[in-house]
Amino acid sequence: MPHNVDRIQSDGPYINRRQWLSMLGVGGAAALAGCTGGGDDDEDPGAENGGDDDAGVDPDAEIPDVSGQYDDVQASGFDTLNPITNTEDGAGTAIGYALDMGYTFNPDNELVPLLYDVTTDDGGETWTIDIREGLEFSDPYGEFTADDFVFYVEEIHQAEWAPSANSPDWEGVEVEEVGDYEVECTLENPNLLWPETFNPLEYPIPRDLIEPYVEDEDAEGLQEDTELIELEFTGNMGAFTLDEWVRDGGTSYTRNDEYYLRDVAEEDDDYRLFAEAPYFETLELQIIEEESSRISSLETGAVDHVTLPPDRGEQFMDDDDTRVVLADTPFNNILSVNQRDNGWTAGPGNLFQVKEFRQALAAAIDKPQLIEGVYRGFHDEHYTWQPEFSEWFPGTDELTLWGHPEDGVYGDEARDLAEQALDQIDEDYTYDGDTLLTPDGDQVELQLYYNAASETQELAAGFFEQEFEEHLGFTLELNSIDGTRFSEEYWDGSDIAEPGTTVEHDGREFTWDAPNPSNPGPREYTSNEAWDFGTIFGLNTYPRNPLTNDAFFDGPGNFYNPVGYYPEFDAEGLFDEARSAEDRDELQEVFNELFVNLNEEQPYIMLTFGVDIEGYNPDLVGPIGDFANGYDFPTWYFDE
Repeated sequence: MPHNVDRIQSDGPYINRRQWLSMLGVGGAAALAGCTGGGDDDEDPGAENGGDDDAGVDPDAEIPDVSGQYDDVQASGFDTLNPITNTEDGAGTAIGYALDMGYTFNPDNELVPLLYDVTTDDGGETWTIDIREGLEFSDPYGEFTADDFVFYVEEIHQAEWAPSANSPDWEGVEVEEVGDYEVECTLENPNLLWPETFNPLEYPIPRDLIEPYVEDEDAEGLQEDTELIELEFTGNMGAFTLDEWVRDGGTSYTRNDEYYLRDVAEEDDDYRLFAEAPYFETLELQIIEEESSRISSLETGAVDHVTLPPDRGEQFMDDDDTRVVLADTPFNNILSVNQRDNGWTAGPGNLFQVKEFRQALAAAIDKPQLIEGVYRGFHDEHYTWQPEFSEWFPGTDELTLWGHPEDGVYGDEARDLAEQALDQIDEDYTYDGDTLLTPDGDQVELQLYYNAASETQELAAGFFEQEFEEHLGFTLELNSIDGTRFSEEYWDGSDIAEPGTTVEHDGREFTWDAPNPSNPGPREYTSNEAWDFGTIFGLNTYPRNPLTNDAFFDGPGNFYNPVGYYPEFDAEGLFDEARSAEDRDELQEVFNELFVNLNEEQPYIMLTFGVDIEGYNPDLVGPIGDFANGYDFPTWYFDE
């Protein structure tokens, strides 16, 4: 497949379909996982990467003994283990047991070099990749060097013929070998968060293995190469060695006695715990499609790890034979409001376009009650477009806590905001007592769509219905719908503007350079079907690299804007300032202003953040309740 088939052009930089999909969290799934809500207002944002579980491997512990077999489980098999072409998360896990990538991040959001470090000293325009010495491929490929890295990037990722999943990451990047183990990368535009984009994160691939395919431009041969698919070239660069891949059955591995991080541990005390890593003799990754069978395998002790559904999480939290870890995620639960011209179906005008009305909606929903009543005491409160564990979260003292009865704006104050919004539109909506009336004198009734496959979304929809009627005086018609149908007929625009379409709004001019179904153009460009509220989709908030949020909020003409949001603050200017920031302090200042404004404007009504519920063997030492859970997997061990 040509490498650029799936690329979609935004009005700014290109993003590919993989990145586009990464924006979306299926609300039905995101709404299913959870973590205890709340948090102290004075906590240092970003001090940790989420969660409050301080377990994990004690950095001062004695080096453990090697023992036993670690049994992991996934629900689905995978099509390939070729690290050049794979795009599946499950296969990525299977590959990762046998082959490290360049670096990772720890719970403090610090880059941890594995195969190489990535640094800049000029504000993010030029980056140096320092490859460790002593990294060896399997015979006959020798040492991993800068020559391998540069050849792989230039001849695969930057070549038109090659089927590389990471090609868009390297567009416009000049790559130069400046030493045996040193590569210099020059970006088209400076980016202080380039490592956090994961664009420079690569597997090591030996030049001599792929060079024949490069010379012949043999894409099919590259995809089907046995050494790549069977991970036969990995040498000392993985914690385990792949023994067997049984299609639809899983993979099995043996401990790699030559794992390079053991040598690193001798020289660098930060890697002390890797002295004899990994600490399992063998490892198996099983494929068990049936959910009840996966859970049963954890209950019986047949496996050491299973991702749990939320309706079973509480049960296992009370079970001494299982340890449950709640790992925060960057995906949110939001209430989308249609600000386009086919939104607000109750009558003329569209109150969703008025900031104060969106604030009223956010203030009418009791978030702590939502979390307790709908999400079973799980989930975190969500006030701006970053989770609280993010380094870039501005701090709750800077934010309005919409929907927090004790510390924020809630209840009667929601009604006050709604009345302020009524004063800003020409249509004659009014309150009669506690009832919001249309210009025709009828009670306002709006439509809300939720995922028919999600009982959690149905429960949440009922909660919203009660809160809106009590505090804002309008009713909801609740509609269950298939997620795909909602996406195609309600969410995506069907009427697409011409590129370059420009409108003036509040004295400012906005242009749509590349309209697409996710942002078909100005508000008069709409989907096939009218709608008011939707809970189908959650979105990614990108806590490590908030610049990626420009796809959502970099002006009305950004890449992804199905709801027709027009920022009232200078969002484009702030993203420009962030892109040109010269240090992280400057970046923090810009992001603070951005996220405070998004908190005020509520482009989507922000509700909660979910988490993954992971069930483990209680004798396993290592898992942590953190976004970075698993970053140090080779140091995990059984405490028996």
